[in-house]
Amino acid sequence: MKKRLRFNVYLVCLLLIFSAALEAQKVETVDGVRVVHNDKTGKWGKTPKVSIEFIRNLGELETENVNLAFHIPSDIATDEQGNIYILDAGNHRIQKFGPDGNYIETIGNRGQGPGEFYLPLSLDIDSRGYLYVSDPQNQRVQILKPDGTDYKTIPFHETPAGTIRLLKSGDMVMGKGGIVFSFGLGGGSQDPEKLMKILDTEGNILNELGEPVTYKDSFVNRMGNNFRFAVDKNDSVYVSFEYQNRIEKYSPQGELLWKADRKLDYSTDISKAKAQVKGKGGNLQVRAPQMNRCSMGVAVDAQGRVWVVTFKRQLKEEEQVQSSIGVQMMNGQRSVSMSFEGATDNRETDSFQLEIYDQDGILLGTIPLTHFVDDIRIIEDRLFLLDKARGAQYYEYKIIEK
Repeated sequence: MKKRLRFNVYLVCLLLIFSAALEAQKVETVDGVRVVHNDKTGKWGKTPKVSIEFIRNLGELETENVNLAFHIPSDIATDEQGNIYILDAGNHRIQKFGPDGNYIETIGNRGQGPGEFYLPLSLDIDSRGYLYVSDPQNQRVQILKPDGTDYKTIPFHETPAGTIRLLKSGDMVMGKGGIVFSFGLGGGSQDPEKLMKILDTEGNILNELGEPVTYKDSFVNRMGNNFRFAVDKNDSVYVSFEYQNRIEKYSPQGELLWKADRKLDYSTDISKAKAQVKGKGGNLQVRAPQMNRCSMGVAVDAQGRVWVVTFKRQLKEEEQVQSSIGVQMMNGQRSVSMSFEGATDNRETDSFQLEIYDQDGILLGTIPLTHFVDDIRIIEDRLFLLDKARGAQYYEYKIIEK
């Protein structure tokens, strides 16, 4: 009798756990696409299956070591030997470090020639160790040999080069064009109809994917459709939107496989958002639409799990940083500068967390963070979090399986 009672209690507990897991997400099919509505509680509940272990910081804002003094770092990649390459955009260079974090060499410098950059945007490395650098200010993607010498240039004259990630084939996934700074509102090109392109190494478009949402205000269109993306080892593409409660997965052929959202403690409704534009004497001042941001990046680990940097809460006024862009023309040459103002001395916050999803869009769990994050990248079990605006550094972690 006691054994039967214990078995019944055990069965009831299993049913309760199973029922709670079902309530944690609702799955439906909309227009033939799987849509997952996740609750705040992930499938793992209070017993996460992974953790992260801090390894090191790469970059020091106040250092006298010029090799670690980054200015607006924008991307990071590793080669097959584990060496780390940081795209130090504001200094127009790539900094190479060993697997142990020790500085090795500097690749590139400011300019328009081969192996030179001007506020480069994005970086990736292929299996040969060749470096692909998206350099929108110079209207190109440069491919450099492992020693940093020039190999090939892919021109982008009609639309600016955007963020790039490489596929196994050597083709590139490119996000919408990076910002090309110009006077007034006429500079650059219009946003593409799709969010991403698949390009070969000649720059030819092989495919397009990703549907933007159309809003009434053109500034809201641009800002509201800001997104980050990542490619897994099977060439599937994952997208997280900065201002929309939306995460998506695409097949290598560009088919939308699923969408996922999750319950948040703040609104992401931007239907009433509107930019403020003032003009006087040929000068324009644009105040960006006021929106709540919910995501700062997406990455995929070696197990195929999807990691998204999200906000538990919106930043307080005393935590916020604003970017400032200056453009000058001297002797027919354009000079662009970028700086940050506000709480740049503040490094710590409890507003960020990592959300972890399975390959089907089910929220597994969350990991709280203690610092600001502007982007994420994962290579195998190495997790890199960027603090661009405040610390000008990368945090390196190791993913630990429990």
